[in-house]
Amino acid sequence: MMSRKLLEIIAVFLTAIGKFVFMDYLEWRFPYVVGASLFWLLYIIYRWRVTPEIFKNWGFRKDNFKEVLKIVLPFGIMGILTMIIIGSIQGTINITWHIIPIFISYPIWGTIQQFLLIALLAGNLSDLNIPKLSKPIIILIAALMFAGVHYPFWWLIIATFILAIFYGYVYLKKRNVYVLGLFHGWLGGLFYYTVMDTDPFLDTFGKLIYGS
Repeated sequence: MMSRKLLEIIAVFLTAIGKFVFMDYLEWRFPYVVGASLFWLLYIIYRWRVTPEIFKNWGFRKDNFKEVLKIVLPFGIMGILTMIIIGSIQGTINITWHIIPIFISYPIWGTIQQFLLIALLAGNLSDLNIPKLSKPIIILIAALMFAGVHYPFWWLIIATFILAIFYGYVYLKKRNVYVLGLFHGWLGGLFYYTVMDTDPFLDTFGKLIYGS
């Protein structure tokens, strides 16, 4: 019988495939994000009620928040400076008030993504103790998956690959998705408004607010 951890990994891959179908092909960005978030939130709650200790094992913990923050903060600062430099060179910095709701909402989606690609994918692969899968290979698999779901946007592919390599290392060492999700949301939101010259607020909520 297939183990739960393996089933979770398969579910992560199906969620990634859903991104290409619903967000990219059908352009159902908002319904997909809400639907995927609700599905995984309900699964997290279900597993927590059945197995309370899984919550901490997944990285939903506050006891090492400051410790992980000290590790991630310098990386975040370097990331912000790099985005500003690239955006200035490209002339793609376009920050509006829309970044405020993005900074509020994106950390939630960022935490879900870190839970899926780092906790369930990298974490489960590590816990399965597959002989030929060393930690560097596991981190590389997660990074390739994370970068791959951002195809065909090459700036995003490069940025998310670097992010996932660093995050994978931090997670397997410290296991905290709160810090990773928070920085994922903030860095990701800023990346769109500086390097990508796009507005994720309009992409996500535009049709709801202004109509088609």
